[in-house]
Amino acid sequence: MDNLLLYKKFASLPENFKKQVVDFIDLLTSRDKKEKSKNNKAKFGSAKGMFTLKPGFDEPLEDFKEYSDK
Repeated sequence: MDNLLLYKKFASLPENFKKQVVDFIDLLTSRDKKEKSKNNKAKFGSAKGMFTLKPGFDEPLEDFKEYSDK
């Protein structure tokens, strides 16, 4: 539908109907955002390469050495 035609139709509506149209547009916009957020779920492996661990990351900590010697 042509935007100009749509605007002309909207402009010819009484004020109370204009408010209903705006409310409906807001409803459709929020539904669209919800649908898009459902489709953007993370996929397995999508963060690959984003994080790196330093060498020795899983080595025992000096602070807990006395507990691990038992």
